[in-house]
Amino acid sequence: MLFWDKYDQATKLHKSHVCLGLDSDIEMIPSHLLKHDNPIWEFNKEIVDATKNRVGAYKLNFAFYLSNGPAGLDALLRTINHIPSYVPIILDVKVGDISNTMVHYAKAFYEYFKVDSLTVNPLMGEDVFTPLLTYKDKFLFALVITSNRSATDFLKKNDLYVEIANKVNKLGHKKVGAVIGATNPKELKEVRNFMPEALFLIPGIGAQGGNLFDVVTNTIASKKNPAILINSSRGIIFKDNSPNYIEAVVQETEELRRTINQLI
Repeated sequence: MLFWDKYDQATKLHKSHVCLGLDSDIEMIPSHLLKHDNPIWEFNKEIVDATKNRVGAYKLNFAFYLSNGPAGLDALLRTINHIPSYVPIILDVKVGDISNTMVHYAKAFYEYFKVDSLTVNPLMGEDVFTPLLTYKDKFLFALVITSNRSATDFLKKNDLYVEIANKVNKLGHKKVGAVIGATNPKELKEVRNFMPEALFLIPGIGAQGGNLFDVVTNTIASKKNPAILINSSRGIIFKDNSPNYIEAVVQETEELRRTINQLI
C-alpha cells in the first residue's frame, strides 16, 4: 500500500492527525517492565495496542533502538510488525549522504525494516533524495526547520530553511514532505506559503513547549485536507511511569487528538 493511502486511511478512519513518537528510552520506561527479556518491546506493544485506533501515524526514533544493540533492533522490528498494516510508520533517522551511500540506507530501512517513510537531512543536496525516491510506495520527510534551540546555528541563519523548503517543494508533495518544528510559529506560516500542499511532520509539541494553537492555525493546508501530522513523544509515552502508565498514554493521546480536531 502506498504511504499516501495509509495516511489517508488512518487519519480519516481514526479522525486523528496525531503522530505518536515511540522514543522508547530504556532509562525512562516503567520499572516493572524491566523484568521482561525485551522491555522496550513490551513497552511498545502495550502502547500500540492501546493507541492504534487513535493515531494517524507512528514515528520511531532509530537512536533509541540502536543504542540497545541487538535487543533494541529486535524491539524495533517487532514493533514495526505489530503496528496495523494501514497505519504509516515513520522511521526518524535524519540520514543524508552521497547517493551511493543512500542506496544502502534505502535497502536497510525500506527493504529490511519495511517502514513507510524516513526523515532525511537534505544538506548534501539531490544525492540524498534520488535513491530514496525510486521506491514509489514510500515517502520522505526532509528537515526544513527543526524545533531545537540550536536550529539558529544553521537552518535559521540567512534563511537557509527557505531555500530548503523551495527545493523540497519542487520534488513534489506526493513524494516529499517537511519536518517543521512546532517551536517556530512565524516560520510555520511562512513555510506553509512556500509549500501549500506538502505534508508537514511537526515535532516539538509537549516536552519541547510548542504551542498547539499556533501550530494548527498556521500550518493546515485546508480544513478538508489539513496535511499535518503532529508528533508527540515524551509528553505522552513518559507521562506516567507507574504500572498504570497506559491509562495516561491513552488519556494524553486522546486529548491531543480531540484538541487538534477542534482547532482544525
